[in-house]
Amino acid sequence: MKEPAANLDEMRALLAHLPGPDSEAEKATALREKELTKPAGALGRLEELSFWLAGWQGRHPPRLEHPRTLVFAANHGVAARGVSAYPASVTAEMVKNFIAGGAAINQICRAVDADLRVFEMNLEAPTGDISKQAAMSEEECAKAMAYGMMAVEPGIDALALGEMGIGNTTAAAALAAALFGGEAELWTGPGTGVEGEALEEKRRIVAAALSRHRSPERDPFELLRRLGGLELAAIAGAVLAARLARIPVVLDGFASTAAASVLYAALPGALDHAIVAHLSPEPGHRRLLERIGKKPLFDLGMRLGEGTGATLAFAILKAAAACHAGMATFAAAGVSGPLAEPPC
Repeated sequence: MKEPAANLDEMRALLAHLPGPDSEAEKATALREKELTKPAGALGRLEELSFWLAGWQGRHPPRLEHPRTLVFAANHGVAARGVSAYPASVTAEMVKNFIAGGAAINQICRAVDADLRVFEMNLEAPTGDISKQAAMSEEECAKAMAYGMMAVEPGIDALALGEMGIGNTTAAAALAAALFGGEAELWTGPGTGVEGEALEEKRRIVAAALSRHRSPERDPFELLRRLGGLELAAIAGAVLAARLARIPVVLDGFASTAAASVLYAALPGALDHAIVAHLSPEPGHRRLLERIGKKPLFDLGMRLGEGTGATLAFAILKAAAACHAGMATFAAAGVSGPLAEPPC
């Protein structure tokens, strides 16, 4: 008997079952934070991050002993239109580089002691050219999301999500514009480094894709199907699975944030378990972060992808968790706490 085709309604239905953070872990974190040997708020966002980690890990104190980076790789049919400074063959070549340990993401994973997993997604069969047709069928998109969900395994303390796919900033620009409005030129940037007439042509291609696929009646999952890519759908699936498993997520640059934003557009609050590591130079990334209400941890001018920025953020999360768990309290250290406020 033939199995029923995968469909996006299964993904939409999961949005009704998203858990929230663990309130007991949050309470314990807040109480300890007040007793640590420092002025209140002196560690800034590190304090926010330890609170966030504890709540989504469901434990106090939070730990970051088993972080993992997932990189999804896929090819885009629109790459044949010259939207990138590199040929589509680079996707498969870079996957081999990841496996051989020669890419930037390999070095950053080693530096922060993160596990790296790379997933090839049918590199021989690019998605449809979004300026002329839908990127994926509903079954293809749903299967790609399910693939991303299955990549999220138990025992992970935090998850960094990255991508590899020539042409994916074109797909990300079109998807973000369709989800949140605005013309193609507001969302489309140089990606791998196109400029001049090549950049103008990239913007025209994104505009053509929007003209063909954007519609107020289309929900975010349908827009992902039409304008995204296999790796973007897999990232959306991984973010969804991580939420269901209460695993904190760190998003990388423009492409991975655009993929995750599909869930936000479908249900505000769906990305409460996710932070954004860095601000990409892609002009659409800043605009996208404003729309989904996320503040990046840092801005180092990084635009490589591969999950490099998200993985680098593990170092900051480790520092946040270490400070919260390892600092002495005022009582234990024999340090005087803040003066009590005088009575009114």
